[in-house]
Amino acid sequence: MLLNWTKFEAVLFDLDGVLTPTAIIHERAWAELFAPWDFTADDYLTYVDGKPRYDGVKSFLSARGVELPWGDPSDPPGEDTICAMGNSKNGTFNAVLERDGIAPYPGSIEVLDLLDEHGVPQAIVSSSKNARGVLAAAGLGERFPVIVDGIRAADEQLVGKPDPAMFERAAELLGIPDRGCVVVEDASSGVAAGAAGDFGFVLGIDRGGNAAALLEAGADIVIEDLAESLGSTR
Repeated sequence: MLLNWTKFEAVLFDLDGVLTPTAIIHERAWAELFAPWDFTADDYLTYVDGKPRYDGVKSFLSARGVELPWGDPSDPPGEDTICAMGNSKNGTFNAVLERDGIAPYPGSIEVLDLLDEHGVPQAIVSSSKNARGVLAAAGLGERFPVIVDGIRAADEQLVGKPDPAMFERAAELLGIPDRGCVVVEDASSGVAAGAAGDFGFVLGIDRGGNAAALLEAGADIVIEDLAESLGSTR
C-alpha cells in the first residue's frame, strides 16, 4: 500500500513497534514480571501493549482476578502495589536495553528521511516513560523536536491511550491542526486513540499478526512495515 507522505502536514509516530523493535524487550520484561500468571504473547497485545505502564499492570492483573492497591510512583520495585510492579518491569526493561541496545527498523528510517526531505514535521507520541532512552539507544535522540511521552503525560496530566489527548497535544506543540496529521501506531490502544480524535489518517503497523484488531480499533489501513508505504513520493 503506497502512501503519499507529502500530502500530510505532520506525522505523529508511536515509538515502540513503529520506529524501533522495542516490543520484544517490553514483552520479555512483562513476561518476567507476570511469570506466576502464565503471561502469553496474546496477553501482551490485549492488556499492556501501548498503554501507560501502571495501566498495563492493572489491566492484566484485573483480567486474572488479582486486585492490588494502586500505590505511588515512588514505590520501590516489588509486588505489593500496581506502581511497585510497574517499577519492577521498568528496571528489567532498562537493563535489557542497556545491555543489548536497539536498532530502528530500516523501513521506518526511510520514511523519516523522506519526511525530512520534504519538510514534513514529525513527533513521537509514546506512553512509555523510557521513550527518550530508547530514542537515544537507537541513534534518534536529537531527531524529533516534539516528544509526548509517559513523563510529559504525567506532568501535564494527559489521559493515556486509547484517549486521543497525547496525540492532540503533540499536534498542538507542532502547531498543526489535528486534521492535518497522520497517526502511525502498532497497538490497538494507540490506533483507537487516533480514531477517537479528529486526525486525517490512522495507519496501523502489524508487527505481530494483529491486523484484524488494528482495523477493528479504527485503522484506515494496516501494513506490516513502513517500507511498504514508499514509492509514490520517490
